[in-house]
Amino acid sequence: AELRDVLGFLRRLGRAGETKGPQQHDLHRRGANTLFNIWIKYKPRLPEWYYNEKLLKVGDSLAQIKEYKLALVQCYGRYLQQFVSVSLDDITYDVHRFKSTFFPNGFRDKSAALTFHALQERNVCIYQMVFSSDRNLQNQESLKTCFNVLSSLRLTMQVALPQENLCWLIYNGTIHIYTICRHLMMIGQSAKVLEYLLWASICMESSIPLLSVHYLTWRATLYTAVCQCYFDCQASIHGETFARRGLIKFDELKQLENISSSPENSETKKIFREATLKMSVMIFKRAVYEPRRKPKCYFRHKLRVSLKEAQSVPWPRTTTERLLSEMFEGVAAQFLAILEALSDSSRRVLHPTPPVPDENGIRDVISELFFAGLEILSGNSIKKQ
Repeated sequence: AELRDVLGFLRRLGRAGETKGPQQHDLHRRGANTLFNIWIKYKPRLPEWYYNEKLLKVGDSLAQIKEYKLALVQCYGRYLQQFVSVSLDDITYDVHRFKSTFFPNGFRDKSAALTFHALQERNVCIYQMVFSSDRNLQNQESLKTCFNVLSSLRLTMQVALPQENLCWLIYNGTIHIYTICRHLMMIGQSAKVLEYLLWASICMESSIPLLSVHYLTWRATLYTAVCQCYFDCQASIHGETFARRGLIKFDELKQLENISSSPENSETKKIFREATLKMSVMIFKRAVYEPRRKPKCYFRHKLRVSLKEAQSVPWPRTTTERLLSEMFEGVAAQFLAILEALSDSSRRVLHPTPPVPDENGIRDVISELFFAGLEILSGNSIKKQ
């Protein structure tokens, strides 16, 4: 009852407003002190297992209402204090020390799952606190903390991966890694986050329960992020190769599904279609440009005339549109492929300067992509098909 009261009080306080004045700070401090006193008061009066479960359950509730610091200090940190009194960051780089410190009784111990949960959620709270105080990660210390969190999440998943019953932790870990990596990719850190996204992808493939169709959409999302990282790093061939690898993995799963007794339903077909589309878009992102790269001595007429003439021709009118029609069904998929092919973190697409490298063939492709995109938006491509 006391925990319910303090959580309700903190929820109401959170809803009161974003800007916290002196009065709200005092009220918040009062809530934090009340929680602290509850733990001190009841710890000697409760069974250890029950007390520990309550610590993490309250921590999860606090995290849901974005009280990350309180969840970290008063719940997850308090739980982990039973294992170590020094800084936890000193342990999360050595796998052997990590295992011996947090899992002295092995992974079959009843408290092992709680410990894994506390370790993972501690990292999430640390990241969320950094995110709230430095959203654009302009401070080098904030950046360093994010990479420390990624390393710690990876180590926790590495230790948990062989335990099939902890597949939920692996799944949650991939979500946390993806969330942080996406944030870092937006500020130009793709080269550094690539290894973590690759790790998350391999974890999904290495956990048997996570290989089911139910998790395929998420696997495809992770694979797409890996491909986009490669493209950001100007390693487009590796991005395309990884996308083709993803298609092979999806085909293997589809064959296993066909062998199984249950017939393929419409939802399963939709999941496979969406996953395949994401990989195909990543393949198109490179495939649309590569055949058009020509030696500098190669001469070709200006494309402007041919595009003007092509307006009266039925779709597909250009090489780019033919490739779109071959690879994608429907204008929504085609338009998604166009957007992805035009996006490039190394240049501003709508900025009136030539693409890099300054090649006529690449300029032609970009013109054709815009040409096809405008046709799709106008609805004329459907009429002409």
